[in-house]
Amino acid sequence: MYPLKFKPILKSTIWGGEKIIPFKHLDCQQAQVGESWEISDVPGDESVVADGADAGKNLTQMVSEYKGALVGESNYKRFNGKFPLLIKFIDAQQDLSIQVHPDDELAMKRHNSMGKTEMWYVIGNDGGKAHLRSGLSQQITPDQYAAMIADNTICDALSDYAVQPGDVFFLPAGRIHSIGAGCFIAEIQQTSNITYRIYDFNRKDKNGNTRELHTELSKDAIDYTVSEDYRTHYTPKQNEPVELVSCPYFTTSVYDLTEKMSMDYTELDSFVIYICMEGACTVTDNEGNTVSLQAGESVLFPATTKTLDVVPEGHVKFLETYV
Repeated sequence: MYPLKFKPILKSTIWGGEKIIPFKHLDCQQAQVGESWEISDVPGDESVVADGADAGKNLTQMVSEYKGALVGESNYKRFNGKFPLLIKFIDAQQDLSIQVHPDDELAMKRHNSMGKTEMWYVIGNDGGKAHLRSGLSQQITPDQYAAMIADNTICDALSDYAVQPGDVFFLPAGRIHSIGAGCFIAEIQQTSNITYRIYDFNRKDKNGNTRELHTELSKDAIDYTVSEDYRTHYTPKQNEPVELVSCPYFTTSVYDLTEKMSMDYTELDSFVIYICMEGACTVTDNEGNTVSLQAGESVLFPATTKTLDVVPEGHVKFLETYV
């Protein structure tokens, strides 16, 4: 097997901006692209391999064909032959709705789906104007929560953060959250498209309709625990891995490289994904396959990969994630 790049799935949204297409160096016209689904096995939105011998196959077909060789033997069994992660770039020109995602147990019971635990890495903050919301700032009950939705005060109960490039937020299923205007984000999440929309600022679409809210469904999905700080704190370093998140669904590190680095995945029974935010590099695997990677691109290395040599073109910054 060889390193896999996929054709991006661009999603225009009511809140989307105009940054994703130039960031990804794409030659296309599409307005208000709020999301680029980089690697997806969500039914109906399966990523398609861009080049090489498997070009044209979608990720569902790839997992079916290559099984543990692609995703790892334990992952293939654990996730019943489904690819477990969804990778996105998100460009918010306006605030996204306040929302929450159910955990595995609730999502399986209600939707026959995995839940959604996710993380955000802030790439851009629109010159310092961006903010986001993560977690409750005060203790409320489910009934108080529903009342605050009804009287448009729910934002008063949420922690609101001004964000800088490099900020990281881990969002376990059940944590109420919203990406705010000006955020440009890399998102890593479980393969799930189950979202409960809590509050949408009474916005209307071009036809004058408001979007559906899921107040009752979300009431049982929210984790009402209050924490002092929902930001993930880490110390940036150059030319060595810095772990950001380690949870049952993914482990993610950031690399900020100015010199060659060799990665050893011999003991890892998983695929590895690189998501590039800045600069460019070339990556060569133990079989001699070489792939270029630049800002705006993501690449999937199959579980058969033993080692990778990463050579920056001056400087490169990317996220590494695996299960």
